[in-house]
Amino acid sequence: MDVTLSAAEHGLGVGRLLPLLAPSSRLVLGREAVFCVGPDIAPVDAMERAVATVRRTLPLLLRGAPAALAAREDVLSVVRELVDITARDRSSIDILGRITFDGMHVTVSVGEKRDPLPAPEVEPGLYLVHRLADEVGQYRGDEDGYVVWAAVNASRR
Repeated sequence: MDVTLSAAEHGLGVGRLLPLLAPSSRLVLGREAVFCVGPDIAPVDAMERAVATVRRTLPLLLRGAPAALAAREDVLSVVRELVDITARDRSSIDILGRITFDGMHVTVSVGEKRDPLPAPEVEPGLYLVHRLADEVGQYRGDEDGYVVWAAVNASRR
């Protein structure tokens, strides 16, 4: 399992303490998965890498929630679109994504994007995201860009 530290955690030297805080034999997958796509990856490749990673981890993330597993293809479509939109307007070196499951929604967060989310008329992939997700939004990230997110309802399937 990869343990990803934020830039702030690296700066604080938390990385060297991690083995003491959470020995590898005690690390478990919770209701969150994180992926990272490096700086030299084209948008189409970034989409495919992110989707491949999420495709492998989503069943583990949603284990024990059969209704949520039915939302799998919707979640993968949202990941694909948000990574594409972010990769074509990067603010940060890497594209970082996070998938969380709260028992009702699978939330996909991807950052960082240089500019705020445009209207779907400008970015047609957002039509699909808005159709599949209950909520879509953004917030300011740590690298002065925007983290875009969408919450897919996994309980009504």
